[in-house]
Amino acid sequence: LSRGEPSPVVVTPRPVEGLVSRRVLVMDFLEGVPLSRSLEEAKRRGIDPNGPEAQLFGRKLLRGLTDAFGLSILGDGFFHADPHPGNIFVLDNGDIGLIDFGQVKGVSDDSRTTLAKVMVALAERESDTRPLDLKKIGDLSIELGVNFKENALQEAPAATAMWLFDGSVKELPGGYDMGDLSPDSPLKDLKSFPQDLVLVGRNTVLIKGIAARLGVEWSLAKEWAPIAREVLAGRPLAQPSAGSEAPPLGKRRRLLRAAGSVAFKAAEWIPAPVRRRAASGALTVEDWRA
Repeated sequence: LSRGEPSPVVVTPRPVEGLVSRRVLVMDFLEGVPLSRSLEEAKRRGIDPNGPEAQLFGRKLLRGLTDAFGLSILGDGFFHADPHPGNIFVLDNGDIGLIDFGQVKGVSDDSRTTLAKVMVALAERESDTRPLDLKKIGDLSIELGVNFKENALQEAPAATAMWLFDGSVKELPGGYDMGDLSPDSPLKDLKSFPQDLVLVGRNTVLIKGIAARLGVEWSLAKEWAPIAREVLAGRPLAQPSAGSEAPPLGKRRRLLRAAGSVAFKAAEWIPAPVRRRAASGALTVEDWRA
């Protein structure tokens, strides 16, 4: 997945032409380790799992998956539906790999359009409590096909959208809780959830978990909003309109991905003190620009 970027958002294995038949699928072999074994690999390379190098690579991972899932869910309406640490690879060159597309899911055009509107509404809201914002977000959530129990609070639809797509929220409206397992989660008031969005939720929960592990406040709504606006405008994502950029956006994202790859690859030939100082500097710049 690259969308015209000079470096890929994530790397996926491609079928090998001439070796594929109705019975056999031969694909590229991605050199690397699954995310589930990345801790051991980091230690082997002399990287402190709690140090700045790991933090920098973690942000690259977070950014790459956010962009890849946003482009596929909102842009194509066809996405990887089984994301877990065994299907996400840390490649030997520091890139992010995504394998095992045995389970994929399509999102209808109507749902994709409404989902894009939800992202924009969340990203552009003035506050987490403004009634007009909550009503707009809540109405769009219901339009997606989310149904709530009769005794659910009126803030439940908006709170559910924030819970799914905005990890930067501190307090949800209506007194709901952001905790995944909290008895006060807005999910307790769900009556039914549209089937084609259940697996979208798996992607968002994975990204929320990575952000929490890194200690980074991460709003998928804000990150996906530029993609959503392009979708709603009917513009092809790979062909930006005059004066705009095609998502994923800008030099900042490219620099972060490049820095994360360099930090991982350089671990075997640059002295640890130098690596740590360089990674710390890159993190400081990233935080300042954020």
